[in-house]
This record gives sequence, C-alpha cells and structure tokens, in this order.
Amino acid sequence: MRLGMFMMPVHPLTRNPTQTLREDREAIILADALGYHDAFVGEHLSDQAENITNSLLFLATLIHSTQHIRLASGTCNLSHIHPAIIAAQAAMFDHLAAGRFILGVSPGALASDAEAIGILGQDRNKIFAEAIDVILAIWEREAPYDIDFADNRFKVTTRQSFSPDIGIGIMPKPYQNPRPEVVGTVVAPFSKGVIAMGERDFHPLSANFLLPQWVKTHWSNYAEGKRRAGAAAEVADWRVARTIFVADDDRVARAYGRDDAASPYRFYYRQILTKLMKSNRHEVFKEYREQPDGEITLEYVLDKLCICGTVDQVVDEILALREVTGDFGELVYAGMDWVDPVLGKRSMQLMAEQVLPRVNAAIAAGRRTDRDRSQAIA
Repeated sequence: MRLGMFMMPVHPLTRNPTQTLREDREAIILADALGYHDAFVGEHLSDQAENITNSLLFLATLIHSTQHIRLASGTCNLSHIHPAIIAAQAAMFDHLAAGRFILGVSPGALASDAEAIGILGQDRNKIFAEAIDVILAIWEREAPYDIDFADNRFKVTTRQSFSPDIGIGIMPKPYQNPRPEVVGTVVAPFSKGVIAMGERDFHPLSANFLLPQWVKTHWSNYAEGKRRAGAAAEVADWRVARTIFVADDDRVARAYGRDDAASPYRFYYRQILTKLMKSNRHEVFKEYREQPDGEITLEYVLDKLCICGTVDQVVDEILALREVTGDFGELVYAGMDWVDPVLGKRSMQLMAEQVLPRVNAAIAAGRRTDRDRSQAIA
C-alpha cells in the first residue's frame, strides 16, 4: 500500500491566506521528504476557507521544491473552463514536472463557484463529461483536431488558422505517453460515475468523508467498468482517503484530533458537515438512507470518520478499515490546517515512518498465512 496526501485544504477564516499558502506548500515539501507517493491539491474560486483557487498554479510552485512526489490536481474543475485550455495547460505542466503529474478532475461541486461564473443552473456533471472527452481527444489527435462530438457543446478546431510550417494551430501533447494518469474523486455511495472511470481507464479516489461501508461500493463499480472495457481492475489503481491524526501520546491524539475546541479536525468536519447539509448532500454521512438528519451531528461524524491515536491504535484502525473496504492500493492522508505545526508535522512523519510500514507488514503476513492455508488444504 502506498501513502499519498490530499490537501483540500481547509483553514479558519481568520487566518492570513499568505501564511496558509506557505504552510500548504511546506506540507507537500515535507511529504516529499518523507516518501509520500503523491499530493492532491483542491481548488475553489469562492471559498475563503479553501483558498487555493487554481491547483495547477499552486502545484507549479512545488515542481522545483520537491524531488520525487507526484503532483496532482485535486481537482481541476472542468465545468469552469474550456477543455482546450485545460488540455494545453495540463500538458505544459506535465512537461515542467517531467512526468511527475497526475490530472485529477471533477465537475466542480461548489455552488458559489458556479454562481460566480454564471452556470449555477446548468448541469455541471454533463459539462464535465463533455469536457473530459474533448481533453482526451486533443491529446490523442493531431492538429487541426476537428473535434465535433454529438451532444457536446465544445467544438475544437484550428483548421482555418492552421499553419504547420510555423507551428500555428498545434496544441502541446503531454510529457507522459499517451497521457498522464487521470484520477477522479468519488463521493457518492454506489457511484455510477466510477463505472465510467473503469471503462475509460481513469482511477478512483474515494473521499475521506464517506463511511467505509460506502467506500466499499466504489471498488465493485470500478471493477464492473473495467470488465465492460475488457480489462481487469487493478487494486493498485484505487486510492482511499481517510482523515488521520497520529501522535506519540494517546491523550494528545484524542485532544488535537477531535476533542479540543481548537482541533483542526473538528473545524474541518464542522465545515464539511455544514456545506453538505446546505447542499443536501449529507447522505454520505448516513449509515442507512432513512437515518434521521438529527443524528448526523458533528460528534457523530468525528466518531465515524476521524482516525486519531497512537501508532498502534492507528495501525489497528487502518487494518479494520481494510477489512470493510477490501484491499486498496493507496491510503491518502487528508491534510489539515496546522494549528500546531509541530503536531501536524509529527503526524505526517509517524504515518510515513511507522504506521504505513506496520500496516504493510501486517498485510504481507496475512497474505502469507492465507497462502500457507491454501497449500495445506491442497
């Protein structure tokens, strides 16, 4: 199992954005030094708490400050911008990063973003599907492209101005051949979108604010999509994000990871719960569809979704999670505001140096035991 990181990020409204942007960069630089596989960074146009407005622009500042970690948009909101612009900019980023790039995509879920750019009443999921088809076509085809798909608002051609002798009308191809890895964040239980990911060879990232029992449904749907495409689903391609805080002391872990009024984890889930309640998308927190809304309290959400404890406790909880979800290829650590930078950095260090090695050792031991049992039966 690999270890990744997802930075939405979510900061208290009173914090200076100059400082939080510096801290968010520092977190990814630290993740690189600790051996994290990738770092996903979200974007919103109109959210004061989540103040990264362009994930590619932010990640570009990290290309030469990191050495190994793969830099991932998390996500590019495809309903916000013409797909030709995304295709060209992502391809350039891939070259700048020499292939250390993952294209994370989504429709763009924040209503205030949609309102700000005048598409609040439009079907952003449809815009997303149309945009991704065009992005891939630009990368697959040669100029002048002549992209004109049925029932797709985006028509792309450079035929009238095409001058190949001087390079006019030709958009860049990515550094990676044939394209970067494409990852989509999955939030809804039993998501049909993840079937389409399997069919298109995109890879799912199951959100950290989804109950484990619903995370499990993503794998079965992804595997169905791969079957439809005539391929087998690879566990390595499935990422599962979780909200985790690790400390050397159990009392510190419980306080900073949940109980203290100033806990960044408490603030994070207060923000997420309030947003999803306002948009009537809080079903992700429910154990069953008819569960009363009154039961979906902040304490309930923290209890269900926040893993906090010492190394041993966190290892046990991750292994218990895996018993519910089944095997997955990458555990994605959700980055938080650094209310206490020492504790925030220590948690990331413990995850990389102690928690994940012990989890992987336990997984390997379990596989050996299963193999021995099979051989004994044979």
